[in-house]
Amino acid sequence: MNAPTQTASFDVPIRGMTCAACVRRVEGAIRGAEGVAAASVNLATERAHVELAPGGGAGAVDAAIRAAGYEPAAQEVDLSVGEMMCAACVKRVEKALAAVPGALDVSVNLATHRAHVRGLGADLAQRLAAAATAAGYPAQPVENPAAQ
Repeated sequence: MNAPTQTASFDVPIRGMTCAACVRRVEGAIRGAEGVAAASVNLATERAHVELAPGGGAGAVDAAIRAAGYEPAAQEVDLSVGEMMCAACVKRVEKALAAVPGALDVSVNLATHRAHVRGLGADLAQRLAAAATAAGYPAQPVENPAAQ
């Protein structure tokens, strides 16, 4: 995966924080994670704002929050992805989705033209769809994947 040339940022909902000491602990853990350029945690909104350095990823942030004893609220996103015709297309879509700040696990299925991503951050579905579309594979979030 190519490293981004600029910092990327995303917000992470965090469960379990109850006081200023929790905020300091989580903030320190995130700031100490590999690939993190900056982080700030807000107790009132129960969110961390994370800026990744070039090459940084959400996996280190997820692990740091968990190691500090708190739970990042990951979400599952399903996308309908068009115009994939071969395994190379799948790899391109996987690469584009994995590069989205906040993406943790990416799985793309050629037969169903679907992608499944577990990740962190607000508006993750829209950012994933935009990344796949920018890579040449029109994508849109699937609102209720179990019903389809």
